[in-house]
Amino acid sequence: MFEVWAEKYRPKSLNEMINQKHVVERLKAFAKDKNIPHCLFSGRAGVGKTASALSLSNDLFGKKWRQNVLELNASDERGIDVIRNKVKDFARTKSIDNAFKIIILDEADALTRDAQQALRRTMENFTRTARFILICNYSSKIIEPIQSRCSVFRFRSLSDDDVRKYIERIAKSENLGITKDGIDAIIKISEGDLRKVSNILQASSIANKKINADVVYDVASQAKPKDVSEMLNFALKGNFGNARKKLHDIVLIQGLSGEDVIKEVHKQIFSLEISEQEKIRLIDKTGEYDFRITEGGSALIQLEALLAQFLAVNK
Repeated sequence: MFEVWAEKYRPKSLNEMINQKHVVERLKAFAKDKNIPHCLFSGRAGVGKTASALSLSNDLFGKKWRQNVLELNASDERGIDVIRNKVKDFARTKSIDNAFKIIILDEADALTRDAQQALRRTMENFTRTARFILICNYSSKIIEPIQSRCSVFRFRSLSDDDVRKYIERIAKSENLGITKDGIDAIIKISEGDLRKVSNILQASSIANKKINADVVYDVASQAKPKDVSEMLNFALKGNFGNARKKLHDIVLIQGLSGEDVIKEVHKQIFSLEISEQEKIRLIDKTGEYDFRITEGGSALIQLEALLAQFLAVNK
């Protein structure tokens, strides 16, 4: 049966969590006492917020956790009616087996202010029968009255070593042949997002039995650092024709978007053999041309104009 690896390798218990020890230890204490306060999980995407909430639920309720947990994505259902109806109806019914139920609101920062005000009242009125776990990327978008009612957990970005261990765990379980440069490429592209790691690995394993950096970049539709570095060095040496030819190869033949190319250009600037002052100037220009592309300018024309800025460095 086909399985999505992001779900297959999601932790089933707090003991399986990667990193986030500062969060996991506190949650384990709650699970041990069989009681939790209202919680607010804040942090960037893919660092384990939802996995922690579901793992905590599993540790609290065991095999019956699904009937005691309501999981909603607030970005899909963000209006006040959802809080007044679906959430309130679930919160007001007492659990048969446990002292309380858990309501997980993923992407809670997408809730409207009216919905958040209604949620605040619901949290007050049904504390005896329900606990809320709010998950968000930006805690500043959650109103202060809700923040003050929650125990706040801030999730940190995962280190490269943590991501590497996760990749090696999946590779071992799935019998994948993956090279060191393939692992490094996944770490670089994923930027600490474990969901992205799982999806890239799964797609790469289907595309090729031997996973290396080239396979990973092709599957992820990302600009290869080697190609972009070669293009920029052509421009810096005054060889605009070859730099433009390389750009056309990246954009037209490889089919990459202007946004993806310009992100890799930004990363490569820091490794160029030019002065710090010149790097600052090029970063400023890269930001300007990124804005132009975002505003609807032709990606190819803007990227060629950016290459001209690199050419001007030598002069």
